[in-house]
Amino acid sequence: MPIDELRILDAIVVRASLDLVSQLTPGDLEKPTPCAAWTLHGLLAHMATQHHGFAAAAEGDGHLDHWRLIPLGEDPIETYRASVKRVLNAFVPHDLDSRKFSLPEFSTEITFTAEQALGFHFVDYLVHSWDVAKTLGLPVKFQKEVLDAGLRFAESIPDGQNRKTPGAAFAPAVEATGPSALDTIVALLGRSPSWPGQAA
Repeated sequence: MPIDELRILDAIVVRASLDLVSQLTPGDLEKPTPCAAWTLHGLLAHMATQHHGFAAAAEGDGHLDHWRLIPLGEDPIETYRASVKRVLNAFVPHDLDSRKFSLPEFSTEITFTAEQALGFHFVDYLVHSWDVAKTLGLPVKFQKEVLDAGLRFAESIPDGQNRKTPGAAFAPAVEATGPSALDTIVALLGRSPSWPGQAA
């Protein structure tokens, strides 16, 4: 996929996540999420941290310190907004497609192309937007172009024993119980579309 197209799709899902996060109240932070290990507070801290990690990688700094969990502070929404601004700005440079990304949370042995890195980021925040929407009981919809790309990425991610290891990015795929393309995407990446009625 051309890097400019991928950059646009990534910005769409990241901004959607911010729109959803902006609607939370302090009491929502202790709610469970489709990511079984995390409350909304934990998920939001993870999402903000990952933005900073990807931004640092885009800027040529692959040190693991940039991937260590950051505190949300007294204003979690503003902390998340700042992380969104940083990562979207980091993905802007016209020469991004010529850069190599060091992503130590994915591998300490190889670097990744910009297309690979943005693909990881895009599909992750497509699903995290769904996670936040489900947690808050809010609707989330994406254009066909976003869902078509998300489905291609989701189908390309291996579904094997590696998804059962501690810290795996996605849980094993589950049956897609919903009718939409987004239902299929989240099911391929280990979430139950019917959450919270059925555990992922």
